Amino acid sequence: MCISLPARIVSISGRTAEVEIDNIRRRVLLMVDGAVAGDFVLVYAGAALTIVDESAARQTEDLFAIGRAGAPQG
Repeated sequence: MCISLPARIVSISGRTAEVEIDNIRRRVLLMVDGAVAGDFVLVYAGAALTIVDESAARQTEDLFAIGRAGAPQG
């Protein structure tokens, strides 16, 4: 199964973007034209693949949080 994560773009330098996912920043390859700092993108395998609206990004983040909270321990 492949899962892409929503991330907010913090800054862009050429084809590289610094994004924030769950308060963690990392650099990814920016494969989306027209993206600007503040946009939300879906990140998979180190690449930002598509721009998503903030509402969809927040809903996805909420679902992941619910999954983490309900995951069995041990």
